[in-house]
Amino acid sequence: MSNSVSIVWADDHPLFREGVARTLAAEDDFDVVGEASDADEAVVMVKNLLPDIVILDISMPGSGIEAARQISRSCPVVKIIMLTVSEQDDDVVSALQVGARGYILKGIGGKELVRIVRTIHQGESYVSPDLAKRLLIAMRESDVAVEDSDTFSDLSAREEQILKGVARGLSNKEIGIELSLQEKTIKHYMTNILQKLHVKNRVQAALIAKEHFPS
Repeated sequence: MSNSVSIVWADDHPLFREGVARTLAAEDDFDVVGEASDADEAVVMVKNLLPDIVILDISMPGSGIEAARQISRSCPVVKIIMLTVSEQDDDVVSALQVGARGYILKGIGGKELVRIVRTIHQGESYVSPDLAKRLLIAMRESDVAVEDSDTFSDLSAREEQILKGVARGLSNKEIGIELSLQEKTIKHYMTNILQKLHVKNRVQAALIAKEHFPS
């Protein structure tokens, strides 16, 4: 159907790949337009098909992280989701830093996978709760962590609005549309926000914002 969410799904295990593809394709609003078995094939497929979403396994041949990096650079409109068995903090951080909107563990059920894919397509982000909690703890133990809530008092009202959008998983473009601001203006604000929060990147800012601005 014309309004369906187009999906490319990449994993090097045929049985698992076929099972996930069937689960997604069974939904009326999903259309699995391609299946890949390695990173190179996934990148080419995404460039050719330009789906709404690509779901990648981290450990497939060629590296799902590398595939995500290339897709994020060449097809920034495509939302990237990692579906993996890896619970390593480094993998989570790497995936989010190269542009992934979601990090899902393979033990998840079919209905929950469908729900998460839908929410990511709608502009939200997702990291398995236990992993998100561990990342936040690690950040607070590092020298770049925000130590207390006083830092948030340095934010302007506009910066706080933007940070709440980041916490909801919105892109700079989506935040700009919501606030009637140009995307380049949002980028400028984000630079100031990162400096004020003493964090290195958007991922760290989002995790801290989710704790400070609970939904």
